[in-house]
Amino acid sequence: MPNDMSRRRFLGAAMAPAIFQVVPRHVLGKGYVAPNDKIALAYIGMGTQGLRELGGLLASPEIQVVSVCDPNTDSTDYVDWSKDGLRNDIRRLLGNPDWRAGSSGIPGGREVGREVVEAYYAGKGGKKKFNGVSTYADFRELLAKEKDVDAVKVMTPDHLHATIAIAAMNAGKHVLMHKPMANRIRESRLVLETARRTNVATYLLAWSGNGSMDPIMAWIKDGAIGTLRQVHNWSNRPVWPQYPTLPKDTPPVPPGFDWNLWLGPATDRPYHPNYTPAVFRGWYEFGGGAIADMGHYSLWAVFKALELDAPISAEATPSHVAMITDQVSDVIENDWSFPVACTIRFQFAAKGERPELEVFWYDGGIRPPTPDELVEDNERMPEEGMMFVGDKGKILSEFSLEEPRIIPKRRMREYEGSRAEAPGDERDRTRAQLAPGIVQWIETCKGGKPGPGNFLEAGAISETINLGAVALRVGGRVLYDAANMQITNAPDANKYLTREYRAGWEL
Repeated sequence: MPNDMSRRRFLGAAMAPAIFQVVPRHVLGKGYVAPNDKIALAYIGMGTQGLRELGGLLASPEIQVVSVCDPNTDSTDYVDWSKDGLRNDIRRLLGNPDWRAGSSGIPGGREVGREVVEAYYAGKGGKKKFNGVSTYADFRELLAKEKDVDAVKVMTPDHLHATIAIAAMNAGKHVLMHKPMANRIRESRLVLETARRTNVATYLLAWSGNGSMDPIMAWIKDGAIGTLRQVHNWSNRPVWPQYPTLPKDTPPVPPGFDWNLWLGPATDRPYHPNYTPAVFRGWYEFGGGAIADMGHYSLWAVFKALELDAPISAEATPSHVAMITDQVSDVIENDWSFPVACTIRFQFAAKGERPELEVFWYDGGIRPPTPDELVEDNERMPEEGMMFVGDKGKILSEFSLEEPRIIPKRRMREYEGSRAEAPGDERDRTRAQLAPGIVQWIETCKGGKPGPGNFLEAGAISETINLGAVALRVGGRVLYDAANMQITNAPDANKYLTREYRAGWEL
């Protein structure tokens, strides 16, 4: 390829007639994407979820994946929710039932990502082979070398989210990122500050999974349950091991895996598989626990509808694990991993006409007590759900905000005519393979207004979830002064608002 021809121009020519014209970024200005131009996307994080979400972006006529990045090269030692599910998903995406036939295990790594991207584009372009996707182990090298990249998608473990997002935004790249924004309060604030300063297009993918609060808010405003006092949200997570002790053995680092890059800003420690695929979210250092995994999906719409700011307190009741050592049984003191189960109560100050509100989180199989309204209907509490409690009634929804109803059934019948329909999405449905929020993000990249899932809309939910982790580590109640980002009743807990950074990774 001639030196004066960028990869982006090459890809534009290779993928014609899908686009009209490719205009180099430097001609248009930092962060600008021409309306008729494809968004050149670097995909950072090629684990199981990263690979699973790749297909929708590959199918988009407005996005071109030009680079992939992961500290792992290519292996089949990943952890997933089924043995062959991901492999079969990739085979269906590529229309190739023999993709990696004879290979066992669960695939992942940057070379897997490159192979999938190039095979997909070759198939869609009617070519036997398509080359042109670069690979990197280190996202910093990618950002330094790939000058024509417009945007990045971040699909890494939680502890790297803020580090990568901030670096990408500072480089003028638009950012599409999985939840959470960060797994420390200070880091989430730095992400927000950077997004506000750089004014690039951002989108936190958790907004894609939100249901509508419209029916619930209509019933609340109509007085169906009186004054709202509490919101309860429960999940069956974790569905991965929550190790109560630190690993003691030191297995070798797998070939092709850069453990140092995977650690990123986290404190040094020997490699162990108990830290890496799928299970990273169970460690305070690397993840955000079950509440970060699922609470963003269910609670973000609630935060917006009720105009919640950061909480004034969080009180956690974590489970514990006991172990017998030298014939003595004792509870393990644990300040490194999330509990197997917990409840967290958040208190929010009154705002406008809304009085003080409590939000309760439950995980690990714990649920609120079955209310009398469900007993009347001879029903059990769902495995996952939300409940809105007023001083005159209750609203229950299965899972997140799906199919809400006033309970018991007789009360629902009384209010049947007051159900508010959720507004339809009037955007172009030819982009059906992408969530509406990603469609909005694409429009923002090309000069449109920011959508409801942009980073600046996620400040309160991010701060709340990360404060919950602090309360779990304290094992009790923390009072929080959001204006000064300070725990006021337990000064030692303020260290949990940030992290101890390895040299060279400071934020």
